[in-house]
Amino acid sequence: MPIATEAQFTEVYRAHYEDVLRFVRRRAHPMNVDDVVGETFLAAWRRRREAPEDARPWLFGTARNLMLNANRGMRRQSALVVHIGRTATVDAHDPTDGVDSRLELVEAWQALGCTRASYSMRLTRAKRRLAGQLGRAAVTESSGLSLSTR
Repeated sequence: MPIATEAQFTEVYRAHYEDVLRFVRRRAHPMNVDDVVGETFLAAWRRRREAPEDARPWLFGTARNLMLNANRGMRRQSALVVHIGRTATVDAHDPTDGVDSRLELVEAWQALGCTRASYSMRLTRAKRRLAGQLGRAAVTESSGLSLSTR
């Protein structure tokens, strides 16, 4: 029987929340536990009409898939950081390195989940914020004050 009403969902939530929480705690980084559990029950709410009679294993499967997706995303981001570091040291005189780098950067935009234009805008904004911070730091240093962030 699908979870058709809010009351039925609330019953499933109360019955299985602690089990799903323990399941995720054993498998996920402590910083991600609450997010994974929350997303699991959000997915359950969105797909409540597809839920099987015994929702517990289905919830575990959903939590597992969310953790696997999160791990893949983290690996992509780590690979991108390594790639960018490697790309920065490429010899600019070899034209084939440039082609490879451009092709790999297209893949990097996909891993970042944004277009080149979005990335450029974000980078521009970050540069402006950094310039503003550096400008304030220069003014503060000249007046003898310190901007310690510790």
